[in-house]
Amino acid sequence: MTFAALSDPTRRAILSRLTKGDASVGMLAEPFDMSLPAISKHLRVLERAGLLIQSREGRVRRCRLRPAPLSAAAKWIDRNQKYWTRQLDALAAYLESEEVESNAPTGHAKPKEKENSS
Repeated sequence: MTFAALSDPTRRAILSRLTKGDASVGMLAEPFDMSLPAISKHLRVLERAGLLIQSREGRVRRCRLRPAPLSAAAKWIDRNQKYWTRQLDALAAYLESEEVESNAPTGHAKPKEKENSS
């Protein structure tokens, strides 16, 4: 669920803003050209993913970042990045060796074309 929440650039921007401190929904909505209900939908996605907590202070809804899921996602990416780097390096080495083999002379002479003797 964390990666689905992070897949949207608006939600990533909201999380980036929350790294500077808690903010009201209105403050979070300011830089975006979208309605408050649209921002609220993004906030619900982030909340369901455990990336933020919403609370009420009178009539104002405030949001606070919960970094724990981001830390878990970063650890997962780190573990898998090492695996995929090894896999891609092995693939590159294989492709390079195939390219060298395909360009190497085979030792067989090409047959000469017949000349027309007319």
